[in-house]
Amino acid sequence: MIRFALPLAIFVLMVGLLGYGLRLDPKKVPSPLIDKPAPAFSLSILGDPSRQLSTADMAGQVWVLNVWASWCISCRAEHAVITALAGKNLVAVIGLNYKDESADAVRWLEQFGNPYATSIVDRDGRVGIDWGVYGVPETFVIGADGLIKYKHIGPVTHESLEQKIMPILMELLS
Repeated sequence: MIRFALPLAIFVLMVGLLGYGLRLDPKKVPSPLIDKPAPAFSLSILGDPSRQLSTADMAGQVWVLNVWASWCISCRAEHAVITALAGKNLVAVIGLNYKDESADAVRWLEQFGNPYATSIVDRDGRVGIDWGVYGVPETFVIGADGLIKYKHIGPVTHESLEQKIMPILMELLS
C-alpha cells in the first residue's frame, strides 16, 4: 500500500506546486538589488567607442537604465513609452544595449528614434549579469543616492509608466 501511496503523494504535491507557480505574475519577480547600490560599470558609448560612461558619471542624479537590443521584439513594443518618458525631461534615460551588434543598434535607433541621453554597449552581457538582467527589455530606476529603487521586467507600458515608474521618479525628485 505504501508503495503506491508515496508516489501518489509526491505527484499531488508536484501538481499543487505547479498550480501555485502558474498563478504567479512573472513580472513581479523580486529583485535582490532593490535598495542596493547600482552595480558599477564603465562602458563605451554606442556610436562613439572612444568615449565611455560609468556609474560614477551618474553620481548624485536620479536616472533610468533601460536594457534594450535591436533584435528584441518587445523593445519595439515599449519604444514609444521610453520615448515618452525621455520626452518629459525629468531624468536622464540611459540605454544599455545588451548583447547586440553596434551597427544593428545604431540602425535601429536611426529607424525608430533615439530616446536615450546616452546608450552604452554591453556586447558580452557581463554588465547585464551584474544588474541581474535575464531578458530584455528591463528597466531600472536609480536614485541620487546610487541605489536601485525599482526594476521593471518586460516592456514598459503606458500604464506601468504612469502607475509605477512616474510615482517613484516624482518621489525621488521631490
